[in-house]
Amino acid sequence: MRKTFGTGSVWEQSLGYSRAVQVDNTLYISATAASGEDGIVGADFYTQTQFILQKLDKVLADAGFSLADVVQTKLYLTDISKWEDAGRAHGEVFGDIRPTMSLVHVLPFLDPEMLVEIELVAQKSAE
Repeated sequence: MRKTFGTGSVWEQSLGYSRAVQVDNTLYISATAASGEDGIVGADFYTQTQFILQKLDKVLADAGFSLADVVQTKLYLTDISKWEDAGRAHGEVFGDIRPTMSLVHVLPFLDPEMLVEIELVAQKSAE
């Protein structure tokens, strides 16, 4: 079974991707930024990471998953020296869940106000 999930973003259609794709009991979520209705939310790594994780919680819920189902996270940071700020926000959400995690230093994103993007993989136990 393969099912796609979108958020209505113009980028999804023009670039040809889905916010999330479910294959059987696994959900793959595309890299997500701290973009809100009025632009980028937060001017620091901690705040953007918090906001992104809230967005991702909604994507998970819309697909019938939860944060407890997350098995892998990837944080893309434009300034690796700020890893502790992003990591603190990540730890507040995933401290007890403890998925695998990668911190990746990247060049600036298309929008220079974007400091962080996060990808997730979630998996439900076979029922």
